[in-house]
Amino acid sequence: MNTGETVPPADYYTVGDPVADEKAPSGPIEERWDARRFNAKLVNPANRRKLSVIIIGTGLAGSSAAATLGEAGYQVTTFCYQDSPRRAHSIAAQGGINAAKNYRNDGDSIHRLFYDTVKGGDFRSRESNVYRLAQLSVDIIDQCVAQGIPFAREYGGLLDNRSFGGVQVSRTFYARGQTGQQLLLGAYQALERQVTAGTVQVYSRHEMLDVITVDGRARGVVVRDMTTGQIETHFADAVVLASGGYSNVFFLSTNAMGCNVTATWRAHRKGALFANPCFTQIHPTCIPASGGHQSKLTLMSESLRNDGRIWVPKKRGEDRDPRDIPEQDRDYYLERRYPAFGNLVPRDVASRAAKIVCDQSHGVGPGGFGVYLDLTDAIERTGRPAVEAKYGNLFDIYQQITDEDPYRVPMRIYPAMHYTMGGLWVDYDLQSTIAGLFVIGEANFSDHGANRLGASALMQGLADGYFVLPNTISDYLAAGPFEKLDASHPAAQDAVQAVRDRIDTLLSINGERTVDSFHKELGSILWDHCGMERTKEGLTHALHRVRALKSEFWQGVKVTGTNEELNQTLECAGRVADFFELGELMCIDALHREESCGAHFRAESQTAEGEALRDDDRFAYVAAWEFCGDAGTPVLRKEHLEYDYVEMKQRSYT
Repeated sequence: MNTGETVPPADYYTVGDPVADEKAPSGPIEERWDARRFNAKLVNPANRRKLSVIIIGTGLAGSSAAATLGEAGYQVTTFCYQDSPRRAHSIAAQGGINAAKNYRNDGDSIHRLFYDTVKGGDFRSRESNVYRLAQLSVDIIDQCVAQGIPFAREYGGLLDNRSFGGVQVSRTFYARGQTGQQLLLGAYQALERQVTAGTVQVYSRHEMLDVITVDGRARGVVVRDMTTGQIETHFADAVVLASGGYSNVFFLSTNAMGCNVTATWRAHRKGALFANPCFTQIHPTCIPASGGHQSKLTLMSESLRNDGRIWVPKKRGEDRDPRDIPEQDRDYYLERRYPAFGNLVPRDVASRAAKIVCDQSHGVGPGGFGVYLDLTDAIERTGRPAVEAKYGNLFDIYQQITDEDPYRVPMRIYPAMHYTMGGLWVDYDLQSTIAGLFVIGEANFSDHGANRLGASALMQGLADGYFVLPNTISDYLAAGPFEKLDASHPAAQDAVQAVRDRIDTLLSINGERTVDSFHKELGSILWDHCGMERTKEGLTHALHRVRALKSEFWQGVKVTGTNEELNQTLECAGRVADFFELGELMCIDALHREESCGAHFRAESQTAEGEALRDDDRFAYVAAWEFCGDAGTPVLRKEHLEYDYVEMKQRSYT
């Protein structure tokens, strides 16, 4: 059991052998995906019925993958910790999904979506993966329209589009402010069709606690029935993780409270490399925290920046009602600093700019941690009904939370932890460094680099689930079916015993502090030192504090109840224990990367104008970390990035 013993500073990590994506095809970039699909081995329909796949998570990536693999004839078992697949956090996505359809005839194309995504990720993503994502974007929209997703439409009948941060075209398809919900319902319908057909079995209220590996292959999982506490083993020919991101390591985030890192972290401890853990995205349009009582934050969609203008008072400490502040006393700082993109700069740029003006005492609201997002001009220009049609539910959410009418008074927003670009390392086939363990959606690191452009999360989740994984997992499964396993196998028994020992340890500590108190303190440390702005001194301090707090957790946490019941305190304790280990690695990853890149802003590495300053000579690589045991230090394995179709240069949005 890891109790958090500290190690000398010189032993933060060691450097190991490089890691390479051996599945990535060569040749012209626009032909690589077709080439990989053609060269991948196939499984004939009769043999698919003999093959089984486990999928962890039923969000957009997991549900779409399960539905597609079930339709193809594989035997699929899915697990989710929610009471229904429809409760997956994908449902919370508001603003839209990108696709290079160019319905607006405004210069968009597959290549431009590819370019914007690579540039927005600050040149820390793979060209091949991003180009594939751009190619598949057009198919995703056709798939979703065929399912009946109620996308907004223009008067002439074409699907409507709007803009998102980091681009100068309108390519974001949307269903009012409920895009994630509508897309998830579409994937859920497809999933349930396969449940009825008998190809997919769904286990709700089950949480994965370990991966079962046999001879270096992922062959099953250990799960806990969250209503009874029963520890179960399930086996398959391949395992797919679609378990989402880890922003809840910061405690306060826009993620649902149940979101966690346990599935991917347990796989990491079994040998899957974890890539770029410190690349965590801060979303610029979140309702500011109102006090220490909050357990999560609420997002206002980035789509609001399409019509809204962001500003702060020019006067420091301004206390007038925003409606009483005349134009000449307002600083539309994004429009001033980035005239070409204005309020639609990428999320990392907008978030950092908001922090700067608030640090300079121009912020508004309690504590001065807020800026105004003002849609007054849009309401006057298009009329209130038009704004309601686009954003009505978002305005309702804001009013319910703040008791302020955003149609009359500008919204107050502030950056908050949101998406995570880091995740398990995967190759072009989406397979991790454990054979047979595939990772899709936000759970992998592959497509977004150091900063995700808005409206690209839904795109990646559905691309992975509907189109990529079903075409690549066959290359692995063609060698199956593999040896049949059951709970008597030594590897399964060892995994179950490790899970039981961990649960028993958590229940036996009987300390004085609650799980939440540890989680809040961990989140505060990471937000202060591994959040929007980082320094070598702060990260070193944070690393030691996290390790000390982890040691205190394993000695002083109080977990009430027993395992053999519905025990949410026990669930949270296990997740927070994994967050401690992840938090350590995040600090180490951030400490070693001595550059500012996308959402990773190192104060020691900035231009004279205060913009992020990358160091491509030293850090143009994916940082893939290998777990070396509780007593060891992580090993850094680098995947060097090469750019043949996009010129690496400092990002400019002016």
